[in-house]
Amino acid sequence: MSMSDSDTSSQGSEYKNFKQITRERLLYEMLRSAKTGESKSTWKVLIMDKVTVKIMSYSCKMADITEEGVSLVEDIYKRRQPLPTMDAIYFIQPTKENVVMFLSDMSGRSPLYKKAFIFFSSPVPRELVNHIKKDGSVLGRIGALREMNLEYFAIDSQGFITDNERALEELFGDDESTRKGDACLNVMAARIATVFASLREFPFVRYRAAKSLDPTTMTTFRDLIPTKLAAGVWNCLMKYKTNLPNFPQSETCELLIVDRSIDQIAPVIHEWTYDAMCHDLLNVEGNKYVHEVPGKAGGVPEKKEVLLEEHDPIWLELRHAHIADASERLHEKMTSFVAKNKAAQIHHGSRNELSTRDLQKMVQALPQYSEQIDKLSLHVDIAGKINNIIKEMGLKELGQLEQDLVFGDAGTKDLINFLRMNQDVTRENKLRLLMIYAACYPEKFESDKMTKLMELARLPPDDMNAVNNMRFLEPSSDTKKSSIGAFSLKFDVHKKKHAARKDRPGEEAMWQLSRFYPMIEELVEKLSKGELPKGDYPCMNEPSPTFHGSSRTPSAQIHQAPPAHSVRQRRGTWASRARGSDDGYSSDSILKHASSDFKKMGQRIFIFIVGGATRSELRVCHRMTTKLNREIVLGSSSLDDPPQFITKLKLLTAHELSLDDLYI
Repeated sequence: MSMSDSDTSSQGSEYKNFKQITRERLLYEMLRSAKTGESKSTWKVLIMDKVTVKIMSYSCKMADITEEGVSLVEDIYKRRQPLPTMDAIYFIQPTKENVVMFLSDMSGRSPLYKKAFIFFSSPVPRELVNHIKKDGSVLGRIGALREMNLEYFAIDSQGFITDNERALEELFGDDESTRKGDACLNVMAARIATVFASLREFPFVRYRAAKSLDPTTMTTFRDLIPTKLAAGVWNCLMKYKTNLPNFPQSETCELLIVDRSIDQIAPVIHEWTYDAMCHDLLNVEGNKYVHEVPGKAGGVPEKKEVLLEEHDPIWLELRHAHIADASERLHEKMTSFVAKNKAAQIHHGSRNELSTRDLQKMVQALPQYSEQIDKLSLHVDIAGKINNIIKEMGLKELGQLEQDLVFGDAGTKDLINFLRMNQDVTRENKLRLLMIYAACYPEKFESDKMTKLMELARLPPDDMNAVNNMRFLEPSSDTKKSSIGAFSLKFDVHKKKHAARKDRPGEEAMWQLSRFYPMIEELVEKLSKGELPKGDYPCMNEPSPTFHGSSRTPSAQIHQAPPAHSVRQRRGTWASRARGSDDGYSSDSILKHASSDFKKMGQRIFIFIVGGATRSELRVCHRMTTKLNREIVLGSSSLDDPPQFITKLKLLTAHELSLDDLYI
């Protein structure tokens, strides 16, 4: 499949999600296209740089790559063994250093490889193409020279990052270096634009506007981050519109660019879903988890590295479920397996509860079910560990206070009382609680109240920096006014006026501690309905001819949202749920909607958050996809769990330090 004939837009005959399209382009459009002529049956070497190897590893497994005829994967910057009888596929960024390395591989009398197929991850500057053309010995050895325009990292079926890990520091820090900031935004813009080039989508580009200017206010670099990024993305899209075959000439989707200031609470509040709890409470690195399994013949237990990913059906089913729901479902799966399997009943005995060790013994006794029991055993072990940590750390009480602060049902006195009565709360959890308080009560920065609270919590100066640095992420005064205006209730006015969220009508919590929702949920819903205020969220696009003379906003024209789902019943207990309920991201819902509904999807919505996204925001995108019947794709500079976000926040005022120097 060539780049020009691939129909990847959401309007194609068979709907493919964001990550599927990315994977297929890498495997078929790039690797398979090198199987031509005499190269058809020969094994090849795949050569990548440090960026493209990450792009590939997020989207494809080694087995996928091997299936497309690649027998060896190499780093362009490492010394490599000459393989003059083999062809090489280069998937590299279009940098001068990479081109120099490629030329040194392929020029002269003894090239490292027989033939080279070069695929650049983003548009290649003309001078680099000329540099390659100058070397006559190389030209005859080039099988293909193409731009893939794929320089983003597909971390999820509906999520990507641009891998700007230091974006928070470079864009929001107190050392406002516009040179560093502009360089960061340029890379980000170019990578975001490749998402649309890859999917053949042309978006309406909307962004959070800088706060309204007045003679007494100076607009800072921070205020203009979404504006600058939107302009950068727009410039790249205009080039694609002119130069890229089959790139749409009119709008096919929507992109909303915001930054971390829209929601300071989501990155630090405890999120009670299975996926978020795994990454927050357990030692999960990326998606790798180290699981202990019994040794052979009853020997010493062995450590086994497993991947928590979409190929695991239990993970896919439970990842966005509340931890209590996930635990309940796992228990049901175990009892169902034992009930249906006589051999399992023998090994289970008469006890009601199945332990992880019981399951692991079953694996050894019932090899035909090993994969099924292995997966079940893994998740029973993980859920058990999470539930133990929740009990040991008293997270339910802490989580309740967090959510009460956010919804204006608790105030300063409640926080002081909690800190006095719970001296054993961990340093990190006290810090996160104070950061939530700081987001709800930003005016306390001006008084000594925050300092006294941090002293009461016995937090060191290093942690005090993280709380103080929340001020760099303060939303504009206009935003603050609008978020507070709805809470002037007559009772307990002081608490309610500081509420950072209001309960959403028809969205009552089914599980205890599931009341909190990230702000992007409201933004996406308003965008889909065409209700985002144009003054706060302007659009870069000139209206297309089809929209002239219409007062309706792009989103309202593109897609009318279906009616909201039925009201979910509030459940007061930790572990009770409405059977057959459909909240859009419970396991039943995901499996039910996964295949059939995607074929009838409306046009995509992309939301990009500068400064790091959270797992709760990724969950919301999956949920809203079902609710709105439009694929919602979340993009960000990085995906951060609370410890990472807090470390990055500390860096905003920490000069000459690296991410490795700071710990929570």
